[in-house]
Amino acid sequence: MNAPEIQVEVAPELALFVPHARRVGAHPLTVDGVSTLGHVIESLGVPLTEVGSLVVDGRQVPPAHVPAHGESVAVRTVRRPQRVPGAPLRFLLDVHLGTLARRLRLLGVDTAYESTDIGDPALAARSAAEKRVLLSRDRGLLRRRELWAGAYVYSTSPDDQLHDVLDRFAPALRPWTRCTACNGLLKDATKEEVADQLKGGTQKSYDVFAQCEECGRAYWKGAHHQQLEAIVARALAEFART
Repeated sequence: MNAPEIQVEVAPELALFVPHARRVGAHPLTVDGVSTLGHVIESLGVPLTEVGSLVVDGRQVPPAHVPAHGESVAVRTVRRPQRVPGAPLRFLLDVHLGTLARRLRLLGVDTAYESTDIGDPALAARSAAEKRVLLSRDRGLLRRRELWAGAYVYSTSPDDQLHDVLDRFAPALRPWTRCTACNGLLKDATKEEVADQLKGGTQKSYDVFAQCEECGRAYWKGAHHQQLEAIVARALAEFART
């Protein structure tokens, strides 16, 4: 008996995940008649975190659907802004996304970050334990079953990465409220409270300070503030909610 064959068409936004020969239009795919459609799509290279819906012969089906011979499958991308029910929207980033983590924190977005490689199982477990959306460019990591929620980071450019995350998830922006080093919340601080972190020039030139409630790091409008202001202004201009 011949193995079942289905037709699969992948949305253009997901084309980078599949072989070149499958990037445009519908193409035949032999299946085993047992594996779920979710497994079949992942075997093509598409993480299910990037799939918004699976449509079989015009009807939407869950990833647990077992495709039958002759079915036509359309793999659609996530609808934006993507809603993540079940917990407040917050993120976990892997070791390769440090700049993105700092920029999200700069905008006041709750963002955990692992500055060392703790391994895929530990990252996925933390995502599940803390109900955080895991952001990564590692497709294998995004396929782990224990993952609570995840999203692929499509670009290597920090500017593009930030734009994509804000566009996809539309988090509430509260700039200057989180520590870019540890994600803790900031509070107003006096010069005396942070004096041990200030050099002579800073003590003389600045009078307004903030301090992280978690790690104690001090913040003031120093030499790099103008660059940070530009990042915040761009994000607010395009993504701030009214």
